[in-house]
Amino acid sequence: MSLTLENVSRVVDGVPHLSDVNITFEPGSFNVLLGRTLAGKTSLMRLMAGLDRPTAGRLLMDGEDVTGKPVQRRNVSMVYQQFINFPGMTVRENIASPLRIARMKDAEIGRRVAETAAMLRIEPLLDRYPLELSGGQQQRTAMARALVKDASLILFDEPLVNLDYKLREELRVELRELFRERNAIAVYASTEPNEALALGGATTLLHEGRIIQSGPGNHVYRQPVNIHAAELFSEPPINLINGRLTENEINFDDYAFYSMIPELASLPPGNYSFGVRPSHLGLVPRDDDDLEFAMQVELAEISGSETFLHVRNEHFNLVLQLSGVHAYRTDTPIKVYLPIHKLFVFSVDGDMVQAPAMLNREQV
Repeated sequence: MSLTLENVSRVVDGVPHLSDVNITFEPGSFNVLLGRTLAGKTSLMRLMAGLDRPTAGRLLMDGEDVTGKPVQRRNVSMVYQQFINFPGMTVRENIASPLRIARMKDAEIGRRVAETAAMLRIEPLLDRYPLELSGGQQQRTAMARALVKDASLILFDEPLVNLDYKLREELRVELRELFRERNAIAVYASTEPNEALALGGATTLLHEGRIIQSGPGNHVYRQPVNIHAAELFSEPPINLINGRLTENEINFDDYAFYSMIPELASLPPGNYSFGVRPSHLGLVPRDDDDLEFAMQVELAEISGSETFLHVRNEHFNLVLQLSGVHAYRTDTPIKVYLPIHKLFVFSVDGDMVQAPAMLNREQV
């Protein structure tokens, strides 16, 4: 089953939640909706599920217009970020509940419940009640209830956001494996760029109810169509520095000047915005074309095994993503190295002009 949204918009109390959305999801595909809170991800999924109707446009399943078809008449399942299970039912009964509503025979229900529980490794928990489970076990139960129906469309609305890091990593891997053998369409909503990359498949970037870009996740990450796409698909957000190209040099905000490199020489002289991912900046030079900036430490933000180092000078601010724990005092002078060959170049209007010129050196 394919799913197509044509010119779909939704307005609630005069406020646009979605605007002119056009997208097709192919059978057997795994799709990530990536966007910040209130970008329109949940609104879009509710339309796919049939919980809401669009203000304009239509939804097609295998070419059939299903815009007005209610959720009860669609072969769809949905998993929410909260652990939604029936507290008075055992895990077995929770998983079986959609099959009983569909009046399936007991033998078939038993077979499907056992098979789905095995996939999600919750067989020993089948006779327990939700309140006897950990958070991860409760979410596995909710996922099993969604998967047991063998639905054509399965929607995941940030299902792992309330779990700890280790559980999230574990379940992400399992989700990818589960859908390799199914012909269903899976749509997964996330606010985290790293999660989108880890899950793989196609990625659609949403911003203020509009689709910015859609395509294979790695391609969207490497080739963002504009500054909005580059910022959304980067955690921490991509660094941006205003500058100018001449025939002979690259100028960073009238502060730092660098000789023109062949990879950028084909661009016409003029003003641009240069982008560099935080993970590509360093505290020591790593390539012979690295540009040195004199900066001062603003904040060392330690996050697990990484440090997000915020630095500044009188012209611009930068964020570095460093492996390991690095403690720096505020206002400490520091040198930061920027690899010119990993620059994204955007027009003054924000459109992507050129991606990093030397992708073969290292994945961007």
